Amino acid sequence: MGSRSFVGIAIAMAMLPAVAHADDPRDAAMRSAAARAHDSEMTRQLNLKAGVAARATGQRRVVLAGGGDYAAAMRAHEDEMARYTRNRAQYERDMAEWRRAVAACHAGDYSACDY
Repeated sequence: MGSRSFVGIAIAMAMLPAVAHADDPRDAAMRSAAARAHDSEMTRQLNLKAGVAARATGQRRVVLAGGGDYAAAMRAHEDEMARYTRNRAQYERDMAEWRRAVAACHAGDYSACDY
């Protein structure tokens, strides 16, 4: 998922409580047709503004707290993950070599006991 999807999900999640209580049928202020029409129009306007804000947010570059941009942070993260993968593979090779040396030492090859 891209950053735009996360922004959209965050906005939708923030709006859920407001949407769930927007039209309370037990609200005494909403008994007249004019009040319901006014409420409906206000809700429509708020939804339009939220949509515009969501689209604008998705089109801007995401700036991180430290001032860097998201793409640079992702590249740095991917570089770190690649370095970790290389280091982990080397560690696994070293451990396999050590285990072979221990097994050889225990089997009587005392020249392998220098681990």
